[in-house]
Amino acid sequence: MKKKTIVPLIVFLVGICLLSVFTYNTNVQIQKDRRTIAKLNVVTYGQRIENDIENGIEITDTLKQVLINGNGQIINFSKVAENLMSSSIQSVQLAPNGVVTDIYPEEGNETGKIDLLKDSYRGEISNYAKDHNITITQGPIELKQGGSGLVVRNPIYLKDENGQEYFWGFTIAILHVPEIFEDSTNALSKFKYNYRLSREASVLDKKYVEVDANCDKMIRPVTYDLTVGKEKWKLQIMPRAGWSNSKTLYLIFFGGLSLVLLLTGLTIVLFLLDERRVELKELANKDGLTKLYNRYGFDEMAEKMISKNPKEHCVAVLLDVDDFKLINDMYGHAYGDKALISLAAIMRKFFPSSALLGRNGGDEFCILLPNCTAKEAKESLIEFTKNTKNIYL
Repeated sequence: MKKKTIVPLIVFLVGICLLSVFTYNTNVQIQKDRRTIAKLNVVTYGQRIENDIENGIEITDTLKQVLINGNGQIINFSKVAENLMSSSIQSVQLAPNGVVTDIYPEEGNETGKIDLLKDSYRGEISNYAKDHNITITQGPIELKQGGSGLVVRNPIYLKDENGQEYFWGFTIAILHVPEIFEDSTNALSKFKYNYRLSREASVLDKKYVEVDANCDKMIRPVTYDLTVGKEKWKLQIMPRAGWSNSKTLYLIFFGGLSLVLLLTGLTIVLFLLDERRVELKELANKDGLTKLYNRYGFDEMAEKMISKNPKEHCVAVLLDVDDFKLINDMYGHAYGDKALISLAAIMRKFFPSSALLGRNGGDEFCILLPNCTAKEAKESLIEFTKNTKNIYL
């Protein structure tokens, strides 16, 4: 009974342990594969975003070249600026001596005509760009026309008649965010990635600020570091559904659990079948009334005993009950059956446990005494018959 209970339990526990290990390893591999793919995507789209921003900055370089060629003058600025405009550009501006004087389109941007070098918000970073002759970006900022923008200021230095460089001012472009890089971010969203694009607030402030994102929280994202001019940017992405594939893991676990339960059930069934097989074999080899071996069982066991020890002396005994028919006729078959049962019990008690006991049928019994001589067997049988003479009284 213990074996029938413990073995299926062990099978179940071992199966659950193996299933848990397999599910865990599968989850680790899924996460590893997803992170590998995410790293490839973050590099690909990070480089695209970097190029998109650089393309926006190049507008100020184009204006710079026109100014250099025109010795600080741009004839028909509106026409030149119009040719540079695109859906991702909010406006193009000129700021001689740091003061914004020309804006295209001018309508709706009139308030942008300010002194950048003295402005409380723009002054420090604009002066830094002027003093170090580097292109800077600022933002994202909220645009009065709606949405957000990224401001690019490119300091311009020209040469006077004596060949000395002097600060002319800034060429400026205001880029729409996120339109400037929306092809890349839309692709990330299409491929079911959450993303966050951040940048250093400025070359003077290394704290990262968010430029664009399609989620509130990132869990163990993969990151690509961008460099735009002198400023650091970073793109972070992660699968929208998380790094694990819950659906696959559920299918693996519950499918495996079904197999474990099936295997446990089969183990229980096998034990029940084995138990039934033993019972059937016992019924086939044992006498149903006395529980001694029947003729078939006795012959089979006797052959095994003799084959196991072929040189050992054995004595075979056949005996029957005197006047047994008289008992059945006088007292009935039920009483006769009880007498046979009692006789079988006395035989088990009298003869050693090594003796093979059987009932041939009716009132005939057989005994095989191993490791015994005929003389020893005779003495034992005389004693046995004395003890059973009054069994029916």
